[in-house]
Amino acid sequence: MGAFVENLGVCTITRAEIIAAIRGLQLVWRNGYRKVLLQMDSTTAINILTSSEHMEQRYFILVQQFQELLNKSWEVKISHIYREGNKVTDFLANKVHSSSIGYHDFEVSDSGLSFWILYDILGISQTRLI
Repeated sequence: MGAFVENLGVCTITRAEIIAAIRGLQLVWRNGYRKVLLQMDSTTAINILTSSEHMEQRYFILVQQFQELLNKSWEVKISHIYREGNKVTDFLANKVHSSSIGYHDFEVSDSGLSFWILYDILGISQTRLI
């Protein structure tokens, strides 16, 4: 099992979410997974990536890359998850701040990420403040 972070420098949260979805799908494809559940905490990014009606020009190339990945021979389901329900993503988002610019992949066992994977698998809940 592997993980990655990518420090993009200065960009919008939505762009970062879309790029993370693309990089994540590329990673699982390379590792041979053909049945994937992609969970994202940004409904804005999900809508941009899945809407066929109105494509924002500034995300056009990224959406094309995403669609090309979806058209491969596999099953990808996309769903929304609240940030509190995905501690793995939260851990990685915090880890990127101490990373140099660019893409960095690593083994889960070497990263301290195993704890948060177990946390998510067990469905340990956290109160969501609204």
